[in-house]
Amino acid sequence: MLSLDQQNRLREQWRQMNPGWRPATEQFAALVRTHLRPHTRLLDLGCGRGGLVEQLDHPLAQVVGVDPDWLSLKEHRLKLPRAAALSYALPFAAHSFDLIFASWVLEHLPHPQTDLAEIARVLKPGGVFVFITPNRQHPLVGLNRWLARFARLQDKLVETLYGRAAADTFPAYYRANTPADLHHLAQQNGLALTPLLTIPDPTYLAFTPTLFRFMAWFENRLPTHRHIHLVGMMVRY
Repeated sequence: MLSLDQQNRLREQWRQMNPGWRPATEQFAALVRTHLRPHTRLLDLGCGRGGLVEQLDHPLAQVVGVDPDWLSLKEHRLKLPRAAALSYALPFAAHSFDLIFASWVLEHLPHPQTDLAEIARVLKPGGVFVFITPNRQHPLVGLNRWLARFARLQDKLVETLYGRAAADTFPAYYRANTPADLHHLAQQNGLALTPLLTIPDPTYLAFTPTLFRFMAWFENRLPTHRHIHLVGMMVRY
């Protein structure tokens, strides 16, 4: 099994091999913090049980969490206002938020055009939407899409290889998961996509030192636009 702790140790090795590289989650958090001000009204879209919001030290009265999963909301580790809702039907007035962020959400949207329109609606003019999501153009994402045809096998592999319960995984559609997809969705909804970062990470199949070395070699030879993680920001006009 490849635990998150093991992956993070391998990421530190990769960082030493590639000075200047930072994990996608680190760059995502930095982008959120860059746009966080004392007065910021913040929406954590797909908040789950916690995550980045726990690290921000932002006044909880100015933060709202949204997730469609009741149990996750009930078990949230912070006492912040939260609501059970889907991203295509947010229960907020227009122009409610300065900053919205979504961690590993976009890949689960079957109709992302509708969701992005709703995100744009509740953002204030000049407000920003920051996201992290897989890149559909990476070969491992292609493999995951193929395995999705065999749901039971995929669930078993997730549990066996990564120690993550199948109940904590959700269907993925990857319809907002290439640079071209994201640019198109932004333009359609009055949003400017800037920046958009593509970030390599060789740790997902690094079950042995040999596999890690192979994946490191492989990632270094992929074209930039196919790197496994996408981190970006959309600004509302």
